[in-house]
Amino acid sequence: MSTTAVPQTSVKPRRFEVLGALVRSATFDTGVLILLLWVLCALFRHWLVPHDPYASDPLNSLTPPSGDHWFGTDQLGCDVFARVIVGSRDILTIAPLATLIGTAIGLVVGYFDGWVDAAIGRAIDALLVLPLVIVALLALAAVGASNTTVILVIGLTFAPITARTVHAAVLGERHLDYVLAAQLRGENALYIMFAEILPNVLPPIIVEATVQLGYAIFAVATLSFLGFGIQPPSADWGLALSESYTLMAGGAWWTVVFDAAAIASLVVAVNLVADAVQGVLDR
Repeated sequence: MSTTAVPQTSVKPRRFEVLGALVRSATFDTGVLILLLWVLCALFRHWLVPHDPYASDPLNSLTPPSGDHWFGTDQLGCDVFARVIVGSRDILTIAPLATLIGTAIGLVVGYFDGWVDAAIGRAIDALLVLPLVIVALLALAAVGASNTTVILVIGLTFAPITARTVHAAVLGERHLDYVLAAQLRGENALYIMFAEILPNVLPPIIVEATVQLGYAIFAVATLSFLGFGIQPPSADWGLALSESYTLMAGGAWWTVVFDAAAIASLVVAVNLVADAVQGVLDR
């Protein structure tokens, strides 16, 4: 009696297949490299700049790019290169917060039935009807602009969009066997939401997060440009554009171009990552 050996095949988990496809994507790699560049600038900003970004030098104001000042100086004589590098911190702190807040809200709304789902769900629907930038402007005008209030307002303003996506994903998971098993084991709601459900709804969250990050970056820059966002003497990119765009007419293009290019590169990088992730998950 002979037996035939059945070859055993190892099947990679879906997440490793997705990760492998992303790593092989030139679009994803390009976006991640640009994002990593700005993250490193935000983390190690004080070691990367040759000049104090807040030190003014009126005698050297509006100096064009040179060997001493790579991006030139602004109207106060501050080094533009140093301010562009340091300005990456605020925008990379504020924008991702919206995703974190929205994810938490979406998990709560999706997991709990009854009045919690109804009350928070209706509040999210009401907020989504209003233009987000207008809501943020009104909120900042009411409570005043500071770094803390900008972070909270942008986070709470963009949270409903992410929360809606997370809510829809959680609704399809909360009655599955693994959730019921965790409930029978006596696990608390926070553990079930963040340790059991969250890992299984990460793909749509990642896509939504990258898309909303791009919108949040624009929102932070827009609020700062309008004077309702991060306040002087911050090196925020939107604030720098607001203070310098009139100088373009006088030929001081460097006071605007480099901050605008920084915003554009960050938004493009986020969109490249979002497109790559969406393309791989849709396969």
